[in-house]
Amino acid sequence: MVKTVKEIQSKLDSGEAIVLTADELKTKIRNNEEISIDDVDVVTCGTSGVMSGTTALFHIPVAQPGSFNKAKEVYINGIPAYPGPCPNELLGTVDVILYGTNHSESIENYGGGFLIKDLIDGKEVDVKVIDVEDNEFNTTVTLDDMPTARLIGTRNAFMNYSSFTNPDKVSVKSIFNAAPLEGPYNSFTFSGCGEINPLQNDPNQKVINKGTKVLLNGSEGIVIDNGTRSTPEKPNLMLTADLHDMKSYYCGGFKTGMGPEIFNSVAIAIPVLDEEILENLKVLNKDIPLPVCDIHGRHLPIDTVDYTVWEDVDYRPTTEPDMCFNCIPCLPALYCPTNAYDKKTKTVDTELCFGCGYCSMVCPRGIPSINMGSVSIEAEGKTRNIQVTCRQSDKKRALDISLELKEKLLDGSFKL
Repeated sequence: MVKTVKEIQSKLDSGEAIVLTADELKTKIRNNEEISIDDVDVVTCGTSGVMSGTTALFHIPVAQPGSFNKAKEVYINGIPAYPGPCPNELLGTVDVILYGTNHSESIENYGGGFLIKDLIDGKEVDVKVIDVEDNEFNTTVTLDDMPTARLIGTRNAFMNYSSFTNPDKVSVKSIFNAAPLEGPYNSFTFSGCGEINPLQNDPNQKVINKGTKVLLNGSEGIVIDNGTRSTPEKPNLMLTADLHDMKSYYCGGFKTGMGPEIFNSVAIAIPVLDEEILENLKVLNKDIPLPVCDIHGRHLPIDTVDYTVWEDVDYRPTTEPDMCFNCIPCLPALYCPTNAYDKKTKTVDTELCFGCGYCSMVCPRGIPSINMGSVSIEAEGKTRNIQVTCRQSDKKRALDISLELKEKLLDGSFKL
């Protein structure tokens, strides 16, 4: 049996389509339910994680027309942005490209990801422009002041990723951990949402390709093409969507051992057109390899585990404020990648929390605690059991955005 996108969309329009999230489908499979092509029309898949390959394109009003010829340097909340390519000569406005990985020169531990979240939240940001004659212009703007504000992911939504441990005694600074990764073999950090990841459920890209519609941080967008460094074995996507329509819950900054990074959330609907697509959708965590690499380089493999690292674990920490000794400094507050831990109330802001779990690793009193499980690897002739110490993907947000896309398909606000 073969279906068409047009037929499935017609069923969606008439309220007859069967739509499942990837998580709902996997639950049925684990319950030994037989799933045929007649039992499901669309499966919504999602991922959320640190995605360094993220930029934003802004058109920003700065001063009155004629105030300056063109911009030479631009800073937004102290973060360098790159003017152009349009010069906007004598218009008093600037087009800029801002990297999600750029760091502020004036605000500590603040980068492009935090800025983008602030803009979506409606906050004012400071803009400084230095023109080609070295004159300085300053203003404040909000997202509503920008006619154009578009997120462009040059390398997003990997088909899962890798994990890292440190074989050495000396800790290593890296973007792949919330702080320098300690060793030997006593820390483990990983990325990827496993069986609900969009590309993992469409590994041959029969559905996900140029022009495919996506939900990027809650905003309807499209796949431009495969992303930079994408290969058939390890594909990723180049995406874009309007920042004005995004939800700040799904994106933001994430502090690492090398400074602030950026995270995004992506959901994609996979129409079940034929048996091959359905079979690919039946993939489970145990079937998906998770390479374990030496933190000194992704080219240094150690072993391979699988994405059952997401099973029988907690997605969010719990807190025991009464056990707090009011340490100075408060390590969970200091190291929390998303600034979700409040040292005054000794609680975690669930809207900001990424579920990385690092707060539980650094608190000597175990005030925030979370079960993140462990892995067993073979390294240097020994079996080593290593506790998961940091997660750079957020299964909860991935589940949330998958469910949101399902609801949009069913209410007609998102078309295939």
